[in-house]
Amino acid sequence: MKLITAIASILIIIGALNWGLYGLFKVDLVKRLFGGYNNPVSRIIYILIGLSGVYALFYILFA
Repeated sequence: MKLITAIASILIIIGALNWGLYGLFKVDLVKRLFGGYNNPVSRIIYILIGLSGVYALFYILFA
């Protein structure tokens, strides 16, 4: 379980940095690195970041 929590934490940090860059400079780092929203790799990364947020929410509420 610690491994899943560590991976979720890393993905949440990536997502937070991505939103921070977007808010400050209008730069979407995931989009830029992986070729846009229509690229399956980008979509998978966005989905994993979202699932990590949901996991963190449940971890905080029920741990």
